[in-house]
Amino acid sequence: MNIIQIDLANKKQIKDFLTLPFRLYADTPQWVPPLKMDDRIRLDPKRYPFYQHSQAGFFLAYEGTRVIGRIAVIDNRIYNQFHHESTAFFYLFECENEQAVANALFEAAFEWAHSRGLTKMLGPKGFTVLDGFGLLIKGFEHRPAFGQPYNPPYYPDLVEALGFQPERDALSGYLSSDMQFPPRVHELAERIAKRRGLRVARFRTRKDLRALLPKLKDLYNSALRGTGGNAPLTDAEVKAMADQLLWFSDPRLFKIVYKVKDNPQGDDEPVGFLMAYPDISTALQKTRGKIFPFGWNTLLREFKRTDWLNINGAGLVPEYRGSGGTAIMYSELFKSVVETGQFKHAEVVQIGTENENMLREMENFGVDFYKTHRTYVRAL
Repeated sequence: MNIIQIDLANKKQIKDFLTLPFRLYADTPQWVPPLKMDDRIRLDPKRYPFYQHSQAGFFLAYEGTRVIGRIAVIDNRIYNQFHHESTAFFYLFECENEQAVANALFEAAFEWAHSRGLTKMLGPKGFTVLDGFGLLIKGFEHRPAFGQPYNPPYYPDLVEALGFQPERDALSGYLSSDMQFPPRVHELAERIAKRRGLRVARFRTRKDLRALLPKLKDLYNSALRGTGGNAPLTDAEVKAMADQLLWFSDPRLFKIVYKVKDNPQGDDEPVGFLMAYPDISTALQKTRGKIFPFGWNTLLREFKRTDWLNINGAGLVPEYRGSGGTAIMYSELFKSVVETGQFKHAEVVQIGTENENMLREMENFGVDFYKTHRTYVRAL
C-alpha cells in the first residue's frame, strides 16, 4: 500500500481521487453521484474561493496502481478564527472495508494537520455550508437528498477504531404534502408577522434572487450568532454559492423574512431566510453526475417533473427567534411544499439534535426523522 498527497496540477491523480466513489458504489442503488463540475472545482485553488483564505490537502491510497481509499483534510482559518479553535476537518473520505487502509489515510491527514499547528480533527465536514456533513449511521435504505452524504455502514466502525468519538448528530426528516399541518400555526404566523412588523418576500425570477446577493452574506452571518459549527461567509464564497444554487433553483422556493422599516425611504431589513430546491438526484443517477454534453437535458426534465423537495437552510437572526418567530418559518416551510403543486414529498435536511425544541415541534407536525448523520472528533 502506498499513500500519496496528490498534486493538484496532476490530472491523473485528480481523476483517481474523483472517480473512486463510482467504483465503490457501483452496486449501491441509493448512491447519488456528485455534480462532476462542482466536484472538480473544489480541487482547483485558482478557481475555488475557499483557497483565498484557507488550505486543504488530498490523499490517495494505492495498492499497486489500484486506488483503494482517499481523504481530504481541511484547515479552514475563518472557522478557527471565528470559534477560537485549532481544528482540522476531514472530508471526502472513501475507503474499502480495510482498517489498515483507513489507518494509513488518517495518519497522513493527522500529520498534515499537525504540521499546521492544528490540535483537533473533526468530520466529516466540508468546505462550505452547502456541503453536507457527517457519516450516515441510520437510513441506509433511503436515497440521499441532493448534496447530502451517503456511505456504507462500515465507515463509522473504521473511524471509531481510530479513536474518534461522536461529536454531534443531525437528523433529516420526511414530510408529505398530504400531512395535516395545523392551521393554527399559519394563523399564529400571520398574527406575529403583523405584530412585529415582518413580511415574507417571495421571488419569481432568478434575476430577482441575484439582486438579493449583496444582502445575503450579512443575513447569513447574522443568523450564525448563537449557533455552532459554521463560519462567516466571504463575498467570494457567497457569489460562488449563489452561482451553484441559482442554476437549479426554483425562485418561488427561496423566501426572505424582512423587518418592515417605519421610515418609508429606508430599505426593509432582512432578518430570516428559508432555502428549498427541487431534488435532482434521479437525474444525477441517470447521467452519473455529468451535465455536458447530453446530461443537461436530463437535468432540466427532472427539474420540472421531480416530486421531491429538499429544504436545506433556514435561519433567523437571534433577536427574532423567540416570541413566535419560528412559527413564521414553520408556516413558510410547509407552504413551500404545497404551494407549487409539484411536490408530494420533502426532506428537511440535517437538523442538529441540540435543536431539541425544533425537532420536537416538527415531530408533532408529522415529520418522520428517518436519517441520522454523525460527526466525529479526536485530539491530535
